[in-house]
Amino acid sequence: MVLLNVDFHSDVLGHAVSMKVLLPQEASTQIGMGGSAGETYRTLLLLHGLSDDHTIWQRRTSIERYAAGYNMAVIMPNAERSYYTNMKTGDRYADHIFLEVPAVARSLFRGLSDRREDNFIAGLSMGGYGAAKGALLYPERFRAAACFSPHADLAITFSKHRDDPMFVNIFGPTDDFEGSENDIRVMAPRLARSGAPLPDFYISCGTSDSLITHSRSMRDMLRANGYNVEYGETEGAIHNWEFWDVEIQKALKFFDGLSK
Repeated sequence: MVLLNVDFHSDVLGHAVSMKVLLPQEASTQIGMGGSAGETYRTLLLLHGLSDDHTIWQRRTSIERYAAGYNMAVIMPNAERSYYTNMKTGDRYADHIFLEVPAVARSLFRGLSDRREDNFIAGLSMGGYGAAKGALLYPERFRAAACFSPHADLAITFSKHRDDPMFVNIFGPTDDFEGSENDIRVMAPRLARSGAPLPDFYISCGTSDSLITHSRSMRDMLRANGYNVEYGETEGAIHNWEFWDVEIQKALKFFDGLSK
């Protein structure tokens, strides 16, 4: 795999941004890891959590080694603390992450497929919410989403943090959030009614994670609306990288199975 640190200008945000990119490489002399490359690559848009940035997956897991076995490119952008949202008071991170970043990557790197069947999205915690949101907003772009310990039911968060400046700046008042494109409880049934192809979902969480209720309610809501959901819980697991390092491997296998 080739690891690239990419600094570029975002027209959507109006300022310089960064992302990490992993690209498949044909190689036969690497010790402990093979390498393969084709004319085109499947692509995973991999999202970070609230306290992290675009470097975190490469720092905390062996994502490079895991992705190499699937001939899959991995794009890891930086969304700051935006909840992958076109913020009420702030930047348009939904447009940047879900639309601009893939387009820039394809313009820079030959071989990244733009077919829906070859594009996936995944993330943890805040990024788990972002992965679900991206797949539901743009089902024509993403075949499937993997959501690890997702901070998915934001209505619960609003009930506890109604006046938190961070959430108000991102989503606006509670009344603005309910029924908006930021509320996946509304987005999922709306998409199901539209007749458009539905993305598949992989959702997982530890039973000792404080967000376990988010994962379960998200699973039940999606299944009730006709989505294919593969769901897993790990007994005693918490909100940490020991869990997510294992789950990203399961998600890559899940995505690979959809492509066959």
